[in-house]
Amino acid sequence: MPQYERILITGAAGRLGSELRKGLVPLAKTIRLAGREPFGDLAPHEEEAVFDLADMEATIAATKDCDAIVHFGGAPLECAWQTILDSSIRGSYHIYEGARKHGVKRVIYASSVHAIGYHEVEAHISVDAPVRPDSLYGVSKNFVESLSRLYWDKFGIETVCLRIFSSFPEPADRRMLWSYLSFADCVRLVEASLTAPRVGHTISFGISDNKLKMVDNSGANHLGFNPQDSAEPFRAAVEARTPVPDPKAPSVKYLGGWFCELGHPDDEPKS
Repeated sequence: MPQYERILITGAAGRLGSELRKGLVPLAKTIRLAGREPFGDLAPHEEEAVFDLADMEATIAATKDCDAIVHFGGAPLECAWQTILDSSIRGSYHIYEGARKHGVKRVIYASSVHAIGYHEVEAHISVDAPVRPDSLYGVSKNFVESLSRLYWDKFGIETVCLRIFSSFPEPADRRMLWSYLSFADCVRLVEASLTAPRVGHTISFGISDNKLKMVDNSGANHLGFNPQDSAEPFRAAVEARTPVPDPKAPSVKYLGGWFCELGHPDDEPKS
């Protein structure tokens, strides 16, 4: 029995949004797919909303008649400040205003490790550690985490902020041997966030059941997320094809990885 009448998925054409489009089918009678381009063939349980998150009126309209929002839209990486401002910061404000005006009960937000990327790996932080963004992209995640906190305290809209680490088909480097989140576990995490009886305002790390556990996610245990996958089956192949990195490098020292070595995205490239 579906728990929701209609779930809106923003960023539904993206890497993770495409997985959620398939994986969340049992939870809703209707799934509304949001993106900047038409989706083409739609299943009987699907409908589309084509708009840009920077468009406040269109974004608010897309939230109408939805009782949950899975907000995975926005800038996918560090990029020009104007893009981050329009798509991730303004766009997320528009999502929450739509939720407030249309009575949406719960939002699941794709935050990121980059919201806390400048914490050292050895610190073994918990979900309530102070924010330490490693990029303007990370700052945008901090903004939406704070915005969602306000909308819970003031307007009663529940949110789970998922600080996703590295969600890809398989680990690509040695860092991902501890930061890996499988696609299936990503779907499980969102499903748990949508079905937990009460979440209030929750922050959860998004990582599979990897052997090396660099953060403490016990503060989100009330979600009931039980990861089933691990990076271990990929370890031998990853270690065989990648050199041991310099342990003093920022990309190794800090949770945010190579984002900690990026400059300002609006700087002119050096010739």
